[in-house]
Amino acid sequence: MRRSLLGLLCVICLACPLVASADMRIGFVNAERVMRESAPAVRALKKLEKEFERRDQDLQKLAKTLQSMQSSMEKNALTMQDAERKAKEREFAEMSRDYQRKERSLREDYAQRQHDELSGIQEQANRVIQQIAEKEKYDLILQEAVYANPNIDITDKVIKALADTK
Repeated sequence: MRRSLLGLLCVICLACPLVASADMRIGFVNAERVMRESAPAVRALKKLEKEFERRDQDLQKLAKTLQSMQSSMEKNALTMQDAERKAKEREFAEMSRDYQRKERSLREDYAQRQHDELSGIQEQANRVIQQIAEKEKYDLILQEAVYANPNIDITDKVIKALADTK
């Protein structure tokens, strides 16, 4: 949708010589950089790491247990009784399924929380961009572009303004 709007804007600018020749002030914001480097984004990601730290540690412990169980089974495979070996294999398979389920759950929960946190920051960034646009009299600010001249890049201004907000 953004691309079609951008395309429409380009067509309008090319079709109307008066609009194209007018002094337009255009800016560009690298949204990815804002979501990676801004103070609210850094705080949000640290908060998420802390929130999911315990589950991640539990998952790492389970992975180590699985590794040691597998190496033990490989080491003792020739000396184990058939029934004992099958029981160990079943236990390993069950523990492996449990690990995979927990890992998938952790990834899904983390992705959902990350989306929740970063969408709020995106809204905040959009408000800051709009304030900068109004204050500095920009006619157009783009967040996606194949190329943007560094002279029109206002990403640093947005990151700084986000650092000043709480």
